[in-house]
Amino acid sequence: MLALSELNIYPVKSLGGQSLLQSTLDRFGLEGDRRWLVVDSDDQFLSQRELPQMATLQTQHDANGLVLRGDGEQIGVATPVADAQQRQVRVWGDSVVALDAGPDAAQWLSQRLGRDCRLVYMPDTCRRAVDPDYARQGETVSFADGFPLLLIGSASLEAFNRHLQAPISMNRFRPNLVVSGAEPYAEDSWRRLRIGVMEFDLVKPCSRCVMPAIDQSSGRKQPEVLKALAQHRRGADRKTYFGQNLLYRQSGSLAVGDAVTVLE
Repeated sequence: MLALSELNIYPVKSLGGQSLLQSTLDRFGLEGDRRWLVVDSDDQFLSQRELPQMATLQTQHDANGLVLRGDGEQIGVATPVADAQQRQVRVWGDSVVALDAGPDAAQWLSQRLGRDCRLVYMPDTCRRAVDPDYARQGETVSFADGFPLLLIGSASLEAFNRHLQAPISMNRFRPNLVVSGAEPYAEDSWRRLRIGVMEFDLVKPCSRCVMPAIDQSSGRKQPEVLKALAQHRRGADRKTYFGQNLLYRQSGSLAVGDAVTVLE
């Protein structure tokens, strides 16, 4: 029996994640997933790729906005109101109008990351399009790299860990959905799924960067993880892949324990 064994969101892109028992899918992805972004003084997005210490800052999405935790301290950040200062921020090849979260959040993050930065929020009115080469119905996405959902099978990580002296946790790969009960890397061949009553299209394998090599509790890099990915998960295009990007046909709800059915 295949089942949904984890539901995860990452309220601020590249900061720590939050595990849930149930969640709702809106047009951006799971509710609260990567609606916030850290940008530099030029309004270019920042990530663990250049600042691995971002991994050590924890986040919690709540009804009022966001809670950030790090170095034994925390700060609450309210969701910016519609007339908050706008910033034209850049995430990969996209330019997006976002709302500034204010000076207190900026100072808190700047102190912990060691450089000037701002925290911004993607409002409900924003429409950042999924790559049209893969979109089916004009889908939109939050500040995630390119797709609203990432799925990985738990057996795939177990299989990959056999190539490492010290096993790593699933949070290195930052999936939204983890499925148990399948064979290792079975998700590579899936095309359509039903989870609970929701249907999903698996549209593109997820190419990996340096982030799986970053310990999410310490921010330290472990090059041996990238070496193992290159040896065992490299595609014909010389990129490494782990997990599958998903699109979905309507809004709805998901819960840990939901049955998973492979439709195609």
